[in-house]
Amino acid sequence: MERNFNVDAAAFAGTTDLVSELIGGRVLYATDDFFAEKENLIKAGRGVFIADKYTERGKWMDGWESRRKRVPGHDWCVLELGVPGLVRGVDIDTNHFLGNSPTYASIDALVFDKSKGKFDPASEHNNWTEILPKSALKQGSQNIFAVASGTSWTHLRLNIYPDGGVARFRVYGNPTPNWSGLKPGDVIDLAAVEHGGLAVAASDMFFGNKENLIMPGRAVNMGGGWETKRRRGPGYDWAIVKLGHAGILKKIEIDTNHYKGNYPDNCWIDGTYSPNVDIDILNWNTVEWTPVMTQQKLQADHRHFYEKEIAAPGPWTHIRLNIAPDGGISRLRLFGIPHLDSSVKKEVGSATKSY
Repeated sequence: MERNFNVDAAAFAGTTDLVSELIGGRVLYATDDFFAEKENLIKAGRGVFIADKYTERGKWMDGWESRRKRVPGHDWCVLELGVPGLVRGVDIDTNHFLGNSPTYASIDALVFDKSKGKFDPASEHNNWTEILPKSALKQGSQNIFAVASGTSWTHLRLNIYPDGGVARFRVYGNPTPNWSGLKPGDVIDLAAVEHGGLAVAASDMFFGNKENLIMPGRAVNMGGGWETKRRRGPGYDWAIVKLGHAGILKKIEIDTNHYKGNYPDNCWIDGTYSPNVDIDILNWNTVEWTPVMTQQKLQADHRHFYEKEIAAPGPWTHIRLNIAPDGGISRLRLFGIPHLDSSVKKEVGSATKSY
């Protein structure tokens, strides 16, 4: 069965790359990666091509590439999602793979309960479910497919037919964190991508993507944060994060790690409780924003923590980080108390009184 891959990546705006190595995604196993390592599949970017670069095994390629198959069957690899999630779409990118790209691909998925033991990615007894049937691929191109699945998966298997190379593999979806272990009063990073946080809009992302703000850990360099271009007129820049759950803010961290000559001069934060609004770049100014933290002076290459400065702890569903006049922020952490039934605003509001 051939699938139509004429799907625009914009269709998956508002989703997260669930298999990205930035959020803990891993490539666990491949039947063969003779020419190019399987781990390249989830690296940043689309992959590069260096004309005269060779290894002892042949042409160096920036992706996963198996040798030419001389026996029946096909190659495949198993990936663990950084966080369990609902898969909405995938991109099987064959960038720079021309005479050596697979003809077809398919994708299987499963849910693995870690409490049941150690997962064996090479086992033929894993309970795989097909979520993308065998579909034709274009060489040297992004191959983007929509996926309809209502299950929160933990692992995927990318099958290629019969062999060849794939530069990058992206899995667009929505994290489904497990909140069952939370106790009343537990404080977590409400903005973290692993908790379902999502960067939904930004005034500018010329040098660094807004999604970097809520990634795990600290950025390894200046390219790992959110950075705007130099502002040449009046105004300021901003980024909006949808919290994984509505919650009451207890502490805020704003990290300018690696930003030295290009950090913002100051920042402030606004919030909104809009659980029924899908806020994006087009409608962000149609909701009511409330000052959460007043303007604060920032330092270069520094982790800033604010607690007493939080004037309005919430509840909030979205936070807008404003920076003036422009520059780079590495990470935004919004530590707070989640409310598992965020639809009941009255109950959420009453929780504020106990802190």
